Amino acid sequence: MKTCDRFERMKNAYETDLAVLNGHADRHAGTNPAKASSRIAKGVKLNMARALSKHYARCRVCC
Repeated sequence: MKTCDRFERMKNAYETDLAVLNGHADRHAGTNPAKASSRIAKGVKLNMARALSKHYARCRVCC
C-alpha cells in the first residue's frame, strides 16, 4: 500500500500518543488514572482509524 508523507506523519503522531497513554496505564496499573488512560487510548485508536481512512479515501497519492 503506497501512502503519502502526510499519512505517515499522522500515523506516527497517533502511535506516539497511544504509546504514551498505554505506557502510563502499564506503569500505574490498577489506579484510576491508569484506567482513564486506557479508556482514552481506546478512543484515540478509534480516532486514528477514522482519520487515516478518511485521509486515504480523499488523498490522490494514497489511493
